[in-house]
Amino acid sequence: MTPTGHLDAEACYRAVRSRDRRFDGVFYTAVRTTGIYCRPSCPARTPAEGNVTFHPTAASAHAAGYRACKRCLPDATPGSPEWDVAADVAGRAMRLIADGLVDREGVDGLARRVGYTPRHLGRLLTQELGAGPLALARARRAQSARVLIETTDLPLTDVAFAAGFASVRQFNETLREIYAASPSQLRGRRHRAPSAGAVTMRLPVRTPFAGQRLLDFLAHHVVPGVEVAGPGCYARTLDLPHGSGTVRLELADLPAGGTGFVTAEFLLEDLRDTAAASERVRRLLDADCDPRAVDGHLGADRVLGHLVRATPGLRVPGQVDGDETAIRTVIGQQVSVAGARTVAGRLVEAHGCRIESEVPGLTHLFPDAATLATADPATLPMPRARGRALVGLAAALAEGRVVLDRGPDRDDVRRALLELPGIGPWTADYVAMRALGHPDVFLPTDLAVRRLLADLGGDPDPESWRPWRSYALMHLWNTLMPATAPTAAPIAAPAAPPEET
Repeated sequence: MTPTGHLDAEACYRAVRSRDRRFDGVFYTAVRTTGIYCRPSCPARTPAEGNVTFHPTAASAHAAGYRACKRCLPDATPGSPEWDVAADVAGRAMRLIADGLVDREGVDGLARRVGYTPRHLGRLLTQELGAGPLALARARRAQSARVLIETTDLPLTDVAFAAGFASVRQFNETLREIYAASPSQLRGRRHRAPSAGAVTMRLPVRTPFAGQRLLDFLAHHVVPGVEVAGPGCYARTLDLPHGSGTVRLELADLPAGGTGFVTAEFLLEDLRDTAAASERVRRLLDADCDPRAVDGHLGADRVLGHLVRATPGLRVPGQVDGDETAIRTVIGQQVSVAGARTVAGRLVEAHGCRIESEVPGLTHLFPDAATLATADPATLPMPRARGRALVGLAAALAEGRVVLDRGPDRDDVRRALLELPGIGPWTADYVAMRALGHPDVFLPTDLAVRRLLADLGGDPDPESWRPWRSYALMHLWNTLMPATAPTAAPIAAPAAPPEET
């Protein structure tokens, strides 16, 4: 059994024996005779059952003394989809650790965000994930360092501190322990020279992946100055802990076949934001979704089945900034998508921070909550009541009365939102779906949903769609989503091919 006692060793070994890619990132296989750990689908010879143990996280395998397999790169997998479904303390903590919170605020800061004492949080994470918060953060730093080593020409000393290590010695020792190679060996021979602050990587997603329809959704909702979209591409600005940045994504359909990859090119003002930027974009992509589980459940429904079969791997678009998502949701109350885009663009022009960008059309960061909290509702380009609701929401976000970083409990966030003037159940639930990654949200009062359900007929039963009602909503809305049109400014192509992360 694993250190956590929650994984079924027999079931895990069956997955390893069949090299089932669906379990990549769900657990890791540690081999006693070699001292390495692998993803379940590793193409190497299957070890004997008596020689393996199973771990829920890479950090758990590290803590047990194993190093990462050089052949299957087990840390380059999506996270466990169970974290989003359960939204328990372990899942919430993992999202914050991946965002770099421990590096910025320490274990005490992480514990405050999830509402536990540091000691109790350590016990919970060790029990559930096989490693404490420091070990989990260490694994994240090692992954960030490998990305920077393999995708930039930064001096290795700069890589160490950009990845969050406290010293070069700690950096060297950690990479040797986890990857059985020195930083210089990982870098190898260079064939290109990216510009300063440029990091290109491939973000892992489970397949099938309906990338084209995700692009269509994002393109339909672009805010001028903050986002641009065109055939096959989406780009946007990023407001990150240490500075601004941009990301350009290549989005296309990926057929079923285990883990696929989405190419992402980041231009960052401060490379210490690499981990935070990649994690936030992975949220946007809904990268940790298990599409086979979702499609298997919803595809069997007599009402939704044909929609699911027509678009396998449909994702729920997430967010790169929870505050922005909530504010844009209030802007979009009772107006068309086109109207909401226009209003949001005016808000960006008036209150957003202007940045320099190499991507045509990206000119501003979305206004932060503290800035909008000081705005006069009468000056906002919207009805006065909605302006007051937006300023009130911004104040709650700026003061920390509402936190949308996936750390707090979802139910607590919903209650806090509903206490704000002008925020009703539709808005609170939509924010939960997009900003908090809630997989089981249904919006029965949404006019488009009601009309679509009536048109489908067959006496639909949304309760039977649990725990994937957010994906059911997306399949309904997908029938209304226009295809991407090249209406935005052209997006420059990346200068060089990416490295896998």
